[in-house]
Amino acid sequence: MLIGAFLNGIHAVAASAEHLDRINVFPVADGDTGTNLAMTLLAVDARLRQSPPRHAGQLLTRIADASLDGARGNSGAIVANLLQGLADSSGALASLTVENWIAAVSTGATYARQAVSAPRDGTILSVLDRFAAAQARRYASGVSELAPLLRQSVDEAYEALAATQHELSELRQAGVVDAGAAGLVGFLDAFTRHIETGELRESHVSFDNAPTEPEASTDVTTLTHRWCTECLITGPSLDQRRLREDLAALGSSLVIAGSHQKLRVHIHVSDPASAFEVASRHGEVSGQKADDMHRQQVSTQHAARRPVAIVTDSAADLPAEETERLDIHVVPLRLHFGQESFLDRISLSHEDFYQRLAAGTDPPKTSQPPPGDFRRLFDILASHHQSVVSIHLTSRASGTWQSADSAATRAAASARITVVDSLNASAGQALLVLHAAELAASGQDAETITNALARMIPRTKTYACCQTLDYAVRGGRVPGWVLPVVRRLHVSPLLATRPDGRIGLGGVLWGTRRLTEKFAVFLGRRLNPAKRYRLLIAHGAAEQASAQLEAQLRRAHDNIETIWRVPTGAALGVHGGPGFLVVGIQERSDET
Repeated sequence: MLIGAFLNGIHAVAASAEHLDRINVFPVADGDTGTNLAMTLLAVDARLRQSPPRHAGQLLTRIADASLDGARGNSGAIVANLLQGLADSSGALASLTVENWIAAVSTGATYARQAVSAPRDGTILSVLDRFAAAQARRYASGVSELAPLLRQSVDEAYEALAATQHELSELRQAGVVDAGAAGLVGFLDAFTRHIETGELRESHVSFDNAPTEPEASTDVTTLTHRWCTECLITGPSLDQRRLREDLAALGSSLVIAGSHQKLRVHIHVSDPASAFEVASRHGEVSGQKADDMHRQQVSTQHAARRPVAIVTDSAADLPAEETERLDIHVVPLRLHFGQESFLDRISLSHEDFYQRLAAGTDPPKTSQPPPGDFRRLFDILASHHQSVVSIHLTSRASGTWQSADSAATRAAASARITVVDSLNASAGQALLVLHAAELAASGQDAETITNALARMIPRTKTYACCQTLDYAVRGGRVPGWVLPVVRRLHVSPLLATRPDGRIGLGGVLWGTRRLTEKFAVFLGRRLNPAKRYRLLIAHGAAEQASAQLEAQLRRAHDNIETIWRVPTGAALGVHGGPGFLVVGIQERSDET
């Protein structure tokens, strides 16, 4: 019965995720509470389907552990600590009496409040407190059967939920209840229905008794701390108090959930790298995540004018100002130097990356974002936009496209998500993303955008010039036999994307001096004077060379509409090394 009740509650939250995202205004109006709660609880769902134990305490311990691993966002971390309280209260019990259940929920409510550094009333915490107190009070008054006890307590939780709209000014102004609290009440209602009837429904929205709520409408606010940052810390004996003290000075909305062996950290900060560094002093850090809350707020506000949200990965070397202007969402690749792991462009800067690369102590490796990163973003965006178009690094060079495609098929709104293989990388990939984002900003639908991309991909090429091939050989982009040959011949090979998306040798420059000038001539030969072009130059710690390349191309070719210059990220930087120059060339047409 307990397993079925949890599953029913999980399905209710998952089915209500879009609604909860749309009414999310506290603590930040970033529109992701429903998705965070759903992903946290769906991690429990997956664990419950793996031969769950019949021992009640062991079952609750497994549930708590799964929720901690899957916890996302402020509300997810709070719920994970609630479940940790249930487990700690009942871990030794093979079965639960009504008294055991009441005690476990009371402990869970205490744990949930203790997880939050600055708890506020009018939130999920006050609704949980009301539910726990109602159970104890009604049992003391003679309600001894679990089903009526739960139902009467859930009714009080609904009353507490309605009150949240008036307790917090942010909720009162938006005319909504607290999204996290609404998710909790939906879970409790569905949990109770299973206890009452044995009902188990795969998609069950349970806000029958909730007050009617208008959709939240809030302005984009200036955030003191832009990044919603999370990680998991493991170790033999973690000191939660010291960790809380060390992290508290870095930001706000700090929530720490878990046990002495495993802790989930959630905090809003200006610099995610600082939070991960502090966390690493306390134990082994994994599952790093940093969400741009400003970007999520902007996307929510643009949803009415931009029916399509555009997503890419950090292999696309996008100009920062265009990423902001066009509201492009970027999922970071993972970067690994030995035992240290970073989020590309977020927890390791362009400058630090190339300094580490040049030092050469630990050859870096990159890995694609896990499907969960994409799925979470897809679900959030689908809550606010009609469709999502996600454009990624060529599948012939990385598993990133596959990761995004896998996430899209599992997302709640999978029919409204299109994942596109750019057959390109770096600058070329960025040009395709910019083209799609401009169409989205003009109000075009997903079909129009994906058709336009299909036409534009063959017109977009990427070329790269390396000061040395050592990094490309080390990373496997160039066969090892090439290196001694090019040194003997005194030539400088170029890398290029091919029509099928592979990255390989794309030509040579004779000699090893004045490479930037020679590269400009090489590129100019690929520009038809009768056509128009956009170019994007990405560089690996080579600002002066990139400026020289831009100047030479502009002088020689008056059919170039735009040239952007940006630092290149780690995806190709690990293969190009310092001094690396990448150029994306996109042929324009009357249609564009």
